[in-house]
Amino acid sequence: MTSTLVQHRRHKASASSAEAGTRARDWAEIQERMLVPLYEAVYERLEVGTGTRLLGLGCGSGLALLMARTRGATVTGVDTDRHRLALARERMEGSPTARLLDGEAAATAGTGYNLITAFQPIGSGTADAERLERALRESVGLAERRSVVVLTGWGPPERCATSGVLRVAGERRRSAHRDALEDIAGRAGLNPDGSGRVACPFGYADTDSAVRGLLSTGLYDTAVRETDLAQVEKEIAEALHDHRRPDGTVWMPNVFRYLIARTP
Repeated sequence: MTSTLVQHRRHKASASSAEAGTRARDWAEIQERMLVPLYEAVYERLEVGTGTRLLGLGCGSGLALLMARTRGATVTGVDTDRHRLALARERMEGSPTARLLDGEAAATAGTGYNLITAFQPIGSGTADAERLERALRESVGLAERRSVVVLTGWGPPERCATSGVLRVAGERRRSAHRDALEDIAGRAGLNPDGSGRVACPFGYADTDSAVRGLLSTGLYDTAVRETDLAQVEKEIAEALHDHRRPDGTVWMPNVFRYLIARTP
């Protein structure tokens, strides 16, 4: 009996790890590119280039870092998701101007940065603002004086078609008031210094790709644990119905907001 239980637990742990790896791959191959307009707008405005020493908080599978590195920046990325980080290492393999770290930024990231980015948008869950504030508090001391810090968030629900689909996650999406990012920046000891809005439509080849991409965000993990994966997939697919085009593709216009702040 004991042996059977041990084997069962090991199997479950292995399955969970495999599922996390699949989600990370779906994020890298399907979902992450939806935020490319946001990355491009921020980098263009800040003139990211050879003099940029960037620390990316929650860097995921590294697409934003790769884009900054292509512009000539020296980049460091940190993330607690080891599966996404492994994919980021694949993307950065052999680059002397890229460093990727597993864990919290303050522990191992070093100092001397002049740009910190937090590209994971707040406004999609009940605790994301608190997590962002905590990450900023732990990281701003790693940057030089008057360095730029970029925070991002979802736009108003009426400007984000994905809002309705996110309700399947069981998270009440915040209709973040206009100054939400400014409030977080202020509590983290930062000084706001400009903002902007960027259109980031979510487009998918079909419903299956859309479901996989949305699941890869991690926003549905609690719903999956409380019910089961098949049920959550079914509910997401149903919520996507109004966003399907006649050719079977899925299209959801969204607007994201970014805040430029500075360290003391």
